[in-house]
Amino acid sequence: MDIPGFPARKGALKLLDAVLRRGETLDVAAHGALQGIKGAADKALARALAGEALRWLTDLDALIDSATRQVLPDDAKPRSVLRLMLAGWLRLETPPHAVIATGLELLSGGPRRLAHGVFSTLVKRGVTLPAAPSLPPEVAARWGERAGAIAAGLAVPPPLDLSLRDADATAEWAERLGGQSLALGHVRLPRGTAVENLEGFGEGAWWVQDLAASLPARLLGAGTGRKVLDLCAAPGGKTLQLAAAGWQVTALDLSAKRLARLEENLKRTGLSASVVQGDALGWQADRQFDAVLLDAPCTATGTCRRHPDVLHRIGPRQIAEMTELQAQMLTRAAGWLKPGGTLVYAVCSLESAEGEEQAARVALPQDPIRAEELPAGLAPTSEGWLRTDPGLLAEAGGLDGFFIARWRKD
Repeated sequence: MDIPGFPARKGALKLLDAVLRRGETLDVAAHGALQGIKGAADKALARALAGEALRWLTDLDALIDSATRQVLPDDAKPRSVLRLMLAGWLRLETPPHAVIATGLELLSGGPRRLAHGVFSTLVKRGVTLPAAPSLPPEVAARWGERAGAIAAGLAVPPPLDLSLRDADATAEWAERLGGQSLALGHVRLPRGTAVENLEGFGEGAWWVQDLAASLPARLLGAGTGRKVLDLCAAPGGKTLQLAAAGWQVTALDLSAKRLARLEENLKRTGLSASVVQGDALGWQADRQFDAVLLDAPCTATGTCRRHPDVLHRIGPRQIAEMTELQAQMLTRAAGWLKPGGTLVYAVCSLESAEGEEQAARVALPQDPIRAEELPAGLAPTSEGWLRTDPGLLAEAGGLDGFFIARWRKD
């Protein structure tokens, strides 16, 4: 097919199918779905179309249903094509005639007249999307009273956050990069910035890391030569933070591929850590540690700003599987602490089962998180934990959803 933009639409349709029908992540699905697409621009367009369709899926479906006499099945190809057509028009501001020219070809040999009619009807009505995406009902029910604020934080994809190797140079790097800083050692830039072309990349002056993702390591403070175990360390943002803060870091992860990225980042930044491949549930340490940071495997629903597929892939089964694993890892982590040592537990999840409910079961004495340890605009809970979500710091671009708790061993 020689229509400009058609390969991107075809790839986007494959991405939607992989997420909604097979439960794959967008990142995993991209490997197969985008094969054969030439050019980075078309690949980026496919990702953007699929991402916006998933971000606004509930609202797009409501529009589609408002223009059809008979409700299309959720997995019907015309519905998926219409989702992409509407996302292109309403979110990426593609002119309707261009949307029709590229979108209807996805239904070659199929119900093109139906899709054309529905799309044209909605264009004539001048429909719009709400100010914020509507969450799937089951997701909104899980997130309860937080759901509205979280949804408001999903309306726009996130900016680019950088963590600095030298926190004392924060003001300098914010000025050099033309960004804003929300915390010592942090700089925020607009979305779409080409990372490799930024000043300081080659010399390893910084690394990409969402502000919320930088908080767990910050809560361990300066290392001053003490030993810390970074569990589930790859791809390495927290390892780099800890090394830059003076800790002697042992970075453990199961994935050799992800550890290779960690080692690349260590080399680029000139920081050092002992990198170990192993399963945290079976690995045997030859020492105890002054601190353990467990950034545990989780459903990652807190990353829904940048990975809207989690809104549609994650349910009770995945949450139950992760909570069981997290409980086992917390027990292991506590066993590696020296007396007086500190344990920080973190998950990039918005599910209370993975956060508050896990923390409530830990038997160690709590070391409450204090307001003065956090960036302006964030505050600990009454229990001394930290809960972030995409609705917080919205005026500055928001942040990912995390749960963090801290304990000190007697």
